[in-house]
Amino acid sequence: MNEPGRTQTLHHKENTDEPPPDVIDTSKMSAGQRKALEITEAARESGHRESSFVADLFMGRWNPRKIYPYREPDQAEREAGDAFLEKLSTFLKENVDPDEIDRSGEIPPEVLAGLAGMGAFGIKVGREYGGLGLSQRTYCRASMLIGSYCSNLFALLSVHQSVGVPQPLILFGTEEQKRRFLPRVAGGEISAFALTEEKVGSDPGRMETVAEPTEDGRHFIINGQKLWCSNALKAGVIVVTAKTPPKIIKGRKRDQITAFLLDMDTPGVENLQRCRFMGLRALYNGVVGFTDVKVPRENIIGEEGKGLKVALTTLNSGRLSIPAACAGVSKRCLKIAREWSSERVQWGAPIGQHAAIADKIRHIAANIFAMESMVGVTAGMVDRDKKADIRLEAAMTKLWGTEETWKIVDSTMQIRGGRGYETTQSLKERGESPYPVERMMRDARINTVFEGSSEIMRLFIMREALDPHLKVAGAVLNSQLPWSVRLKAAAKSALFYLRWYPKQWILLAGDVPDSMAPELRGHMKYAARTSRRLARTLFHQMVRVGPALEKKQVLLGRIADIGTDLFAISASCVRAQQMVVDEIAEESSICRLVDDFCAEARLRIEEAFRGVRKNADDRGYKLTQEVLKGSYLWLEKGIV
Repeated sequence: MNEPGRTQTLHHKENTDEPPPDVIDTSKMSAGQRKALEITEAARESGHRESSFVADLFMGRWNPRKIYPYREPDQAEREAGDAFLEKLSTFLKENVDPDEIDRSGEIPPEVLAGLAGMGAFGIKVGREYGGLGLSQRTYCRASMLIGSYCSNLFALLSVHQSVGVPQPLILFGTEEQKRRFLPRVAGGEISAFALTEEKVGSDPGRMETVAEPTEDGRHFIINGQKLWCSNALKAGVIVVTAKTPPKIIKGRKRDQITAFLLDMDTPGVENLQRCRFMGLRALYNGVVGFTDVKVPRENIIGEEGKGLKVALTTLNSGRLSIPAACAGVSKRCLKIAREWSSERVQWGAPIGQHAAIADKIRHIAANIFAMESMVGVTAGMVDRDKKADIRLEAAMTKLWGTEETWKIVDSTMQIRGGRGYETTQSLKERGESPYPVERMMRDARINTVFEGSSEIMRLFIMREALDPHLKVAGAVLNSQLPWSVRLKAAAKSALFYLRWYPKQWILLAGDVPDSMAPELRGHMKYAARTSRRLARTLFHQMVRVGPALEKKQVLLGRIADIGTDLFAISASCVRAQQMVVDEIAEESSICRLVDDFCAEARLRIEEAFRGVRKNADDRGYKLTQEVLKGSYLWLEKGIV
């Protein structure tokens, strides 16, 4: 995907081809850097009615009412969702063999047909288009259920619904496009999204697939190649992005990227190779070639030149399915760890009574609760308002959920020991319980990479967190702007910070709902206080480092992690309070779980703050550059 972590910005108005005003000096950038920046910034979301809960955190504004109370779906949705999930669970247990799918690298056609028959390919697609019309939260629950059982099956359904044809059409499609394509994909026709290329990961400016209009302007001719297109080998229809003719903006050519709906049986479309991976061995991922492929103009999604915006916006709510599935994987790990740690006796006691193992289980349990809470809170925001700004919440949930799940799977492997490293088939042959830890580890590793790697997520979070400051003070540093404009911007920013900065030192805890349990209120007060400390810290680094802050990616990552942990604390408390109200579990047990999570989160937050103040980042970066230049080739001696 694109690299949305840069701190420079070119602000623009929605739905206009007018050039955005330059507020950052790009004179020292290379042509490639400038082009990538312009394309990425033009694709950023803007124009939301209000900032999100997490966006406010970074500005020291504590607004718990944006996520509290934790709203469950209405009764009709709950009943429909529960009925679907029960049917799905029964189908998985009776018809799906995850180990056989892993060994063969294929999902049986009868499994796909059965899932299509129950509507699993169109969970969020409206009933008027042949889908189930269920909520984002139900979709996340389904992702958790499938992810806990078969990661290959989850990957196929998630790619299809989260980034394949359904989600872009729901967000950007015309009514005519929806009626043409949604019934097909909701009914079981598999879809995909073709964006990545050999030279295009996080840099859209290097895209080489092109779409040239025909002389009459009614069609486009696509030529190029896409890499790692998941579902491509099974897809009937895909979304493909391509460069369309550039536009002249402020005297410079600006590249345009456009998204097209494309039937895979269109002449000139070819699956060139199936890609194979360490895990997800039944992932139908491949290289797709396009040779003089003719696609009608009416198949453009959104507008011409808005293809990257389609992709990025689709990912916001779409990427929630990954941490939801991760929660399912983590829950399966907890079950395995609990059962094995209770029955396995060493040194006269079950291993779960030994402190080293008990510590791992404690972290698994507490982090699962936080992970599921972040997914639920963010999904609830989507269900309340389809146009809600969840960019930061979704990015944090994906970042935190995938990284913690990897740690949880690793801990489960350690708890199981040699049996964790052994395949299920080998375990069965020896008459042991075939816990699939080995398969789960192979499948889980990709989660911190695809649909936005952890590094890109941290940069994305900080790009959005810095946006309010850039809107206020960005033009001041732009040497390309007239002095009169810069002085006016300086005066405006001075007035803003004279009002804003003193508020960040106020010691009051901030607004915390009175209805919350006392134990939870304490954690919410901590999050309120620390949000102002976070805002101060970010501002101080902007002043200290200046425009070079964008290059301090490790430092920015620490700040992103602080904000992420504050969101995790807040989401956990909000969900825990609702569970207390609904009497799902005893208040004491719920609060004990949240207490443990928050205690660990506070330790991480304090460590990150210390790392911002004092670190070895610059020294380490210089060492890395020396390594890359070959100064330490002697370290590589002694290998084959």
